Amino acid sequence: MTHTEAAAGPTFVRSDYVILGGGALAVVLAALTHYRGAGEILPFVFAAVAVTMLASLVGRSVEQLGDRFGPGATGVLQSALGNLPELFIALFALKAGLVGVVQAALVGSILANLLLVLGLAFVVGGLKHGPQNLDSKRAQSIIVLMVLSVAAMVVPSIAHYVHVPVSKHESAFSIFTSVILLLVFAVTLPASLKRGAESEAETVDMQQEQPRWPVWLAVGLLALAAVLAAFVSDWFVAALEPAMTALNISEAFAGLVVVAIAGNAIENVVGVQLAAAGRSEYAFSVVINSPMQIALVLAPALVILSHVFGFTALTLVFSPMLVISLVIAVILTAFITFDGESTWAEGVSLIAVYAVIAASFWWG
Repeated sequence: MTHTEAAAGPTFVRSDYVILGGGALAVVLAALTHYRGAGEILPFVFAAVAVTMLASLVGRSVEQLGDRFGPGATGVLQSALGNLPELFIALFALKAGLVGVVQAALVGSILANLLLVLGLAFVVGGLKHGPQNLDSKRAQSIIVLMVLSVAAMVVPSIAHYVHVPVSKHESAFSIFTSVILLLVFAVTLPASLKRGAESEAETVDMQQEQPRWPVWLAVGLLALAAVLAAFVSDWFVAALEPAMTALNISEAFAGLVVVAIAGNAIENVVGVQLAAAGRSEYAFSVVINSPMQIALVLAPALVILSHVFGFTALTLVFSPMLVISLVIAVILTAFITFDGESTWAEGVSLIAVYAVIAASFWWG
C-alpha cells in the first residue's frame, strides 16, 4: 500500500456500493431461504443472484489488484478468479451427480460469451460508436488460441462418436487431454502477462477513470467473496434440482443457460461496458479470454478434480448437439474477428443464434 492510498483511505464509486450492498443482501436472503425454507423457487433465485453479485465483487477486487501489475495480469486474474463461483458450482453439482448440468454449463459458458455477451457488446458499441475495429494482431492471436483451445477440448467427443477404440476409454482420454490443456495454459501464461504499449495506455485510462482501493481492502474483499462463493454455490446446487422440477426445466437447459449466465456475470457486464466506452478491442479481449480460460483451465481442472475427490467422474465427451453448438459459435466468432470490423447488425445476429441454440435445449 502506498502512502497516498493509506492517507486517502478506500474510495468507492456508486457501482461499488451496489455490488457490496446488493451482494450482502443477496447472501443473507440466500442463507435464510436455504436454512429456513421458502418453497422451491425463492431459494434458487436468491442463490443465483448471490452468485452473480459475488462474481462481480471478485471481478472488481481483482481489477483493483491487477492494475498494479498491468492489464495482462489483470485479464488473467479476472478470468481465472472470476470463474471461482462457476468452479464451486460445478464441484458441488458433480458431488450431487449432476454431470449433465456441469457439461452443459461448461459449453453454455463458452456459448454465452462468444454469442450473447459478444453480441451485446457489438450492438451497444455499434449503435453508440458505429462500426468497431478489431483489426489488430492481439485480437487475432487471442481468437486463434481460443479456437485451438476449444478444438482440443472437443476432440474426445469427436473421437467417442467416430473412433470406436477410443470410446471405451473416454475417462482416460479425457484426463490425458486435460493435462495437455493445462500444460498449454502454463506455457502461454507468460505471454499473457506481458504488458504492451497499447495495454499500458489502456491501464492509465482505466486508473484515471476509476478510484483505486488500498491493497488490504482489495485482498480482504477478494478472500471474503471467495469464501462466501463456496457456501452460496452449495446452496445454489441444493436449490437447483427442486427448481428444475418446479419450473419443468431440463438439466441441459439449466446448465447451458441458467448456470452459465449466473457464473459469468463479470464478463456479461464488463465486456458491454467497455464496448459502450468505445474500447472495442479491449472489450473483445475480455470477452474472448473467458471461454479460452474455460477450455484451458476450468474444464480440464474439473475433469481431474472429479477423480481426485471421488465425485461423479466428469469427461470431455459432450453430446453431439453441444459439440455442434460449440463449433458454430467458434466459427462465427473467428469470421467476425478476421474480417477486422464488427457492426451492431452482426451483434444482433450473434444474439439470435444464441437464442435459437438455447431454445433447442429447453426440452433436454
